[in-house]
Amino acid sequence: MRVLLSIKPVHVENILSGAKTFEFRRKIFSRRDIKTVLIYCTRPVGRLVGEFDIAEILEGHPEQLWLKTRSGSGISKEYYDGYFCGRTQAYALKIGAVRPFAEHINPSQVMKNFSPPQSFMYVGHQRAPLFEHAHI
Repeated sequence: MRVLLSIKPVHVENILSGAKTFEFRRKIFSRRDIKTVLIYCTRPVGRLVGEFDIAEILEGHPEQLWLKTRSGSGISKEYYDGYFCGRTQAYALKIGAVRPFAEHINPSQVMKNFSPPQSFMYVGHQRAPLFEHAHI
């Protein structure tokens, strides 16, 4: 099973370049069989641009989580604090192997009635034909 995450272009660039090794979330999926993240790069890109394996899911108080993840955060402490402002629980997906797609995919071409998720959406583990040849 995979999960699709909506991620801002600047963070997608940092994930694909390896500068960002943790993806932060306020909410985490309840299913524990999620092994792969499908990356939806938000507007103005608006495309599926790659995927990554989840090496580990870390959770804890935002301050404690920052101490564990700051070297691979790809963001400033100020940005992090703003994102988790008022929260007592924070989550970080440790990014494993990253597989950028050679060609970006319009999600509406492979998913019926696609609407970008606010947080995440589950995607079956079966591969759409377009994904098979999308890897570099």
